[in-house]
Amino acid sequence: MQVLDQMLKKYSLESIEDKKNAIKEIIQEIVLSGLARSNFFKDVAFYGGTALRIFYDLDRFSEDLDFTLLVSNPDYEIYEYISFVKNEVESLGLKFQIEEKTKTKSTDIKSAFLKGNTKEQFLVFYPDENQDLSILHADEKIKVKFDIDTNPPSFASTEVKYRLLPYPYQVRVYDLPSLFAGKIDAVLSRSWMNRVKGRDFYDYIYFLSMDIQVNIKHLKSRLVQSKFIEESYELTRESLIEMLNQRFDQINFEDAKKDVAPFISDLNKLTLWSSDFFKEITKNVKLS
Repeated sequence: MQVLDQMLKKYSLESIEDKKNAIKEIIQEIVLSGLARSNFFKDVAFYGGTALRIFYDLDRFSEDLDFTLLVSNPDYEIYEYISFVKNEVESLGLKFQIEEKTKTKSTDIKSAFLKGNTKEQFLVFYPDENQDLSILHADEKIKVKFDIDTNPPSFASTEVKYRLLPYPYQVRVYDLPSLFAGKIDAVLSRSWMNRVKGRDFYDYIYFLSMDIQVNIKHLKSRLVQSKFIEESYELTRESLIEMLNQRFDQINFEDAKKDVAPFISDLNKLTLWSSDFFKEITKNVKLS
């Protein structure tokens, strides 16, 4: 299909993994387009790593679509928007199942999934290629998860961004200082169990390299909500740097590198990763 061909043009498609990542990211954009048609973004903003990738040119792939309500609403439901996503996907000749995640415990996050057979997607996206798909398991799925936070932290700022493919649409997105606050919250308070999420650290470097200031009010609201600090805690540039440096000393950066490696093309960017490296670059943190 012509629209899919246009969307594939920006990708380097040399390996099976390259092709999988391209399919997943294009599906993410199709989901965003469908949600935009439903007027979803009147109440919701897009944030997280995928927002950073699609709208602010982060040079790594990202897995999930993260959304947040603008105003807390514990009774918010996703299901009324799923039909718009389904119609958008099917209009491009794609076969995906869409399902809402059953709530199994008390949480502010509501989730839904798109799942499609990987081999089937390869045949749609790359129909003219002579490709050996035998290395793909018959039951392997391309999956796209989207989460909505129904109890958002305060003081985030948003802006409207536009995309032209698959069809022209607009999305409300956290601005860069608010996204940086969310990323620092993840670096500090995310519970990784046995899997350090190196993608958080990769994105952290991206924000610093772009000289983005941290939305400190939003960061404090996030850290209070995650119970990382108390409301009475005085969050300053100095105290933030101290907390980050303590966190860097706890990280196994070899594990962090392994996590992010499948999502980037230039592994040389990980060479310097260490506690000392992150402490040094953190001296450049600025607040807004």
